[in-house]
Amino acid sequence: MPIKQSELILNPDGSVYHLNLRPEHIANNIIFVGDQDRVDKISKHFDSIEFTTQKREFKTTTGTYKNKQFSVISTGIGPDNIDIVLNELDALVNIDLKTRQPKENLTSLNIVRMGTSGSLQADIPVDSFVISSHGLDLNGLLHSYQIDTITNPEIEDAFVKHTNWSPKKAYPIIIENSKTLENKLKSDKTFQGITATAGGFYGPQGRILRLAIQDNDLNHKIDSFSFNGHRITNLEMETSAIYGLSKLLGHKSCSINAIIANRADGTFSKNPGKVVAELIEYALEKLVE
Repeated sequence: MPIKQSELILNPDGSVYHLNLRPEHIANNIIFVGDQDRVDKISKHFDSIEFTTQKREFKTTTGTYKNKQFSVISTGIGPDNIDIVLNELDALVNIDLKTRQPKENLTSLNIVRMGTSGSLQADIPVDSFVISSHGLDLNGLLHSYQIDTITNPEIEDAFVKHTNWSPKKAYPIIIENSKTLENKLKSDKTFQGITATAGGFYGPQGRILRLAIQDNDLNHKIDSFSFNGHRITNLEMETSAIYGLSKLLGHKSCSINAIIANRADGTFSKNPGKVVAELIEYALEKLVE
């Protein structure tokens, strides 16, 4: 049965609804950024640019860097936006948009998130780079899908016990990255660890302004968690959704973050723009090696 028009929405020009893209517009190597302004900061390094478009917060530029084609896409902030971006990207490569039927031969995309994040560990300083070995889903998005094949119950249960996780919240999920992409990105300059992905910036990440939060000690519980050598290094709002949806759809994904804040000692980068620029140059070189 063809996928209904209400489920896979296309624009009059045949592009997917939110991203404003057609299949010929994207590369198999995708770079995700949150901030739409960061798309230009990456694509300025390209040797050539073939296509660019923007709709809402979703800006895409496709071009070539050292003979390798990339598409840079701004996702905006949060797991809900990742749900849109990853499902529509997958539709572009794995659904025939004319017949509205899934293709027999599926394409696997390489997806690297270049983001910013706050460190939860005192020994991971501002201006460093962290590769997410796993995404820890604290926001509940992935529970909308059939996820039994991608979960890690042993470590999830240990985290729930360690934090005395409220049963009123979505059950945490741990998802691994693509080791192929991790091996491309890692070096003696990078830290590695679990990246926790919250569903918001303030209360869900333990920030208190005028609203009391459900667990005042949650950040300390998170940063003190350890399981078989794994610890939670940083906290942001996208990685677990990228990892989970990529695994379910058959794509490879890895997240590398510039650390611009250290929540453990309360410090913030004196020049966050500089560390982001350094991360971009570092990651691009690693991806074309």
